[in-house]
This record gives sequence, structure tokens and C-alpha cells, in this order.
Amino acid sequence: MSAPQRDDLSVDQQLAMTTAATRLATRFGGVFSVETIDRFLVSSYDEFAGRATIPNFLPLLAERFARQRLEALAKVEGKTHDGRPVVLFLCVHNTGRSQMALGFLQHHAGESVVGWSGGSRPGEAIEAGAVAVMAERGIDIAQEYPKPWTDEIVRAADVVITMGCGDACPIFPGKRYEEWELADPADLELDGVRAVRDDIERRVRRLLDSLGVAAA
Repeated sequence: MSAPQRDDLSVDQQLAMTTAATRLATRFGGVFSVETIDRFLVSSYDEFAGRATIPNFLPLLAERFARQRLEALAKVEGKTHDGRPVVLFLCVHNTGRSQMALGFLQHHAGESVVGWSGGSRPGEAIEAGAVAVMAERGIDIAQEYPKPWTDEIVRAADVVITMGCGDACPIFPGKRYEEWELADPADLELDGVRAVRDDIERRVRRLLDSLGVAAA
């Protein structure tokens, strides 16, 4: 299988995109057409191309985001769903609060819940303070990356947690929405970020309890 050729990619990037397309086709073969997979991969690449600080990582980011979007679309279209609740955390830049919340959700719920995050205006990198205070709890969010949300991702979510994105947050009927009022860690010293972190963990634990999921 070959990914669509693009004039703006280096030889190494094009090879990486082709490899990504092959992996996605293996994962979603029989669920989506090759054309759909390619379209999602290319549009995911375009989401990051204008703000990526390390261009060589773009194909990997595109593949990860396309995989998430295709998983969401498969659920929305009823092509696959394993019964696990899907929780989506949304904030403005997807660099602090929503990433910490996702980290705690994955840490405490494991494979019992599907967790995603996104931002209305995604930043360039995860905030160093958020990475540091989460590492203090043994949770590594340094490999995460700021990303937008898309319609299929929001539509696939069962619970949407918003954190300060206001009117930019998407509203779809039939979803459970919660607004978590939390200070933006970007504006705080490290002790303040720790306080936000601890507040987020308490809220995630309560959320899991409401979903009937035992927190580790």
C-alpha cells in the first residue's frame, strides 16, 4: 500500500507516511476503505504541519491522530464498539489540564475506559510544569502531544469534560457534559500546578466512580 504522494514531504517523510498508511490499513482493514484511511492520515498530517517544531515527527503524529479518529468514526458508525465508556477531556491548548486528566484516567482506569483529549487552539508542546508534577506521581505524559478535536471524536465520546474552552467547546445532543473549573497551569508556579494536579485527580476518581469503574 502507498500513501498519497505529497510534494512538501522529504523522501524519509514520504516513506514514513507510507509505512503509517500500511499499519492503519492493517488495523482497519475490512472496516474502512483504503481511500478513507488515506484521507484521514493526510488530513491528520495537515493538522500538525503548520505548528510542528520537529518535522520528522509529523508522520508519527499523523498516524497516531488518524488512528484515534478512525477508532472514533468506527464507533459513531456502529462498525465497532467494545462497550467501554469513552471520556474526552477538552481545554484550550491541550498542553496542561486536559493532558493531566487523561494521564490520571489512564493510570487509574487502565483498559477499562477509553480516554482522549483535545484543545480548541492546540499549543506546540506539553507544558513542562505539567510533565514535572505528573512525573512526581509516576505518570509520564511527556510523550503526549497537543491536538485538536474533530467531529467524529466528540460524537464518539460518552462523557465530555470541558476545562475553560467556553463557547469553543463543541456541543452534541445526547452527551454527558461536565465543566471542570480549574486554573490554567501555564499561569502558575510549580506548587500551584501541583494543586491543580491534585484537584484533577480527585475529579477523575469521582468520574470513574460515576461510571462504575474501579480506580486502581
